[in-house]
This record gives sequence, structure tokens and C-alpha cells, in this order.
Amino acid sequence: MRRVVKVGGSLLADPGRLRDLLAALADGRHGPCAIVPGGGPDADAVRAAQVAEGFSDAEAHRRALDAMGHTARRLRAIEDRLVPSLAPWEVDPATALIWDPALLRAGHPDIPETWDVTSDSLALWLAARMGAPACILVKSADAAPGLDAAALSRDGLVDAAFPAFARSYPGIIAVWGPGGPVPVLSRRAA
Repeated sequence: MRRVVKVGGSLLADPGRLRDLLAALADGRHGPCAIVPGGGPDADAVRAAQVAEGFSDAEAHRRALDAMGHTARRLRAIEDRLVPSLAPWEVDPATALIWDPALLRAGHPDIPETWDVTSDSLALWLAARMGAPACILVKSADAAPGLDAAALSRDGLVDAAFPAFARSYPGIIAVWGPGGPVPVLSRRAA
């Protein structure tokens, strides 16, 4: 069964770690996976543009989805064995798929179109949709062991909607920071 691995856009600033991670995922060292790209600097540009131009949160959400798609293409340029997919919940023999969330631009009833939802919550949404046994968030910062989803959100490591998405996801949630994997997170207290 395929796991979901969210690769934070902030890892673009750590090319050695990012290259090693993508190679490991493409090699299948962590099992079959669907990679969710973060928005990275392109999502930051959307935030700045929204302040300057005053467009709606719904428009910002759609542009942030585009930013994730752009990051997916950047990650594929680094590791060309990653297989692009618009619908990773469909059966595919590839070891490592990389998701472009373009299909969500039209909206989805389960996904609020606000900045409360970022690629972290979208990774949980995708993991639930796929029936993935685990959702791993690869971050540029470490999480303290044993934190639940609500504490991760309060600490700013994940978005505000993450605890709600975590409550509806029955699988394992973990954070891999530069210091290594964090023990399994408790979602019951989310």
C-alpha cells in the first residue's frame, strides 16, 4: 500500500538533503509512496501578491495549488524517476508518484479554500482518500516527540486546518525533520 510523503517546499533551500530524500523515495527505500509537494517560494509569492492585489482567499488557494504543481515539476527536475500524477489514488505500478493537485482548482467540498489549508492538510486529505497507512511530513524544522496535531498547529509547524484533517485520518502521522523522524503522533487529542 502506498504511503503519502509530503515534501516541504522549504527543502528547496537544502538541496543536498532534498536530493538524497528524493533519490531514496524514487529507489523505494521507504516503500511505494505518493509525494505531495509543498508550495515553497511560489506559495510565499502568492501570499505577497494577495496582500498587494487584494484578491480573495479562494483565488489565493487556487494559486497556491498552482505553486504546489510548480514545486512538483521542480522536484521532478531534480529526480526524474518520480512519476507525475494528477490522481495518485488510481492504481499505478510506479514506486514514487508525485502529485500535482491541479484537479482541486475547481474546488472540493471537503477542502476549505483558505490559508488555513496548506499542503500539510492536503497531504492528510490525500492520504485519507487513498487509504494510505501513513502520512509523513518532511519538514525543514524538527518537531518535538509526542506532539499531537493540535500542538503542531499551535507551534506553527503545520497549518490551522491540520488538526481537523488529522481527526478524520485513521493512519499514522509522522514528521521527518533534519534531526530525523519523530515518533508517531497522537491524533486522538487533535
